[in-house]
Amino acid sequence: MEILKNLPRDFVKGIYKARELSWRNFGKKIYFYAPGFVYYSNKYFRSSLTSFPSISITGEYCALKCRHCGGRMLKTMISAQTPQKLMEVCSNLKKAGALGCLISGGCLPNGSVPITRFIDAIAEVKRKLGLTIVIHTGLIDFETAKKLKKAKVDAVLIDIIGSNETIREIYRLHNASTKDYEKTLEALKRAEIPFVPHVLIGLHYGAIKGEFKALKMIEKYDPSALIFIVFFPIRGTEMEFVKPPSPKRVMDILTEARFMMPNVPMALGCARPKGKHRALTDVLAIEAGINAIAFPSVEAIERAKKLGLEIRFSQVCCSELYKFARLNV
Repeated sequence: MEILKNLPRDFVKGIYKARELSWRNFGKKIYFYAPGFVYYSNKYFRSSLTSFPSISITGEYCALKCRHCGGRMLKTMISAQTPQKLMEVCSNLKKAGALGCLISGGCLPNGSVPITRFIDAIAEVKRKLGLTIVIHTGLIDFETAKKLKKAKVDAVLIDIIGSNETIREIYRLHNASTKDYEKTLEALKRAEIPFVPHVLIGLHYGAIKGEFKALKMIEKYDPSALIFIVFFPIRGTEMEFVKPPSPKRVMDILTEARFMMPNVPMALGCARPKGKHRALTDVLAIEAGINAIAFPSVEAIERAKKLGLEIRFSQVCCSELYKFARLNV
């Protein structure tokens, strides 16, 4: 393949080996996701902003104001700061034709998202409206995980950080460690709720720091699926001038994850650099047998077509990949 011509031989071998594993376990297919977080349109697919929007239960508030985000991501979400408001927002989304929503919010000083008081409302939304609900939490305990399971939440998403230095410096969490993230994984596994960890590649000022340790932590708990997101500089944050990791470094993480967890469906998530970086990362991910990509570049779609993959588009969150990939449908 022309894109692999000038890359190191061992790197290319790793790409092909990862692809072989993926195709053997999941088939020659790719899921492309375009939820309603942002508008997505090209000659292959056009999304709806109401299909699967994101909701913040803290509005724009976040106690941590992490260096890479500074709360900026919360500004792009629908605010629903009370259980009643959350039910109202979800009801309106259902009327507008939404398939579901992502519920998250800013963190408290202890690294958790204050989801507990919203769980009854979420259960009612599931019961009355039948929406697909995924919750992106921070650190979470077993009791909360059990309640989310009882509420019939479709999946819990959690960022897993494998470096104590990154937890302190980037997240500004001074009373937490990688052990707390491992406890969160254990709690979700014990609660028997579908959970989809996220590995944030390049979060430590663009460098690879704790990503491989994060994979080792995740591997122990057999996640429902695994999502990779890539640091990209956000204007107005403390890291707006930090360079993201190269597409090759991103692939180092993706291929290692495939070797470690050959039966876990994997996706390239929505948060990653745009432009040429995205196009190259996406195409390399396709070559490496990634199972899904959120908001794929046109180049990725065309590479998938060239490889003869069965292509499926969806307007829900890419975390829902676990429902389909493991069924091999």
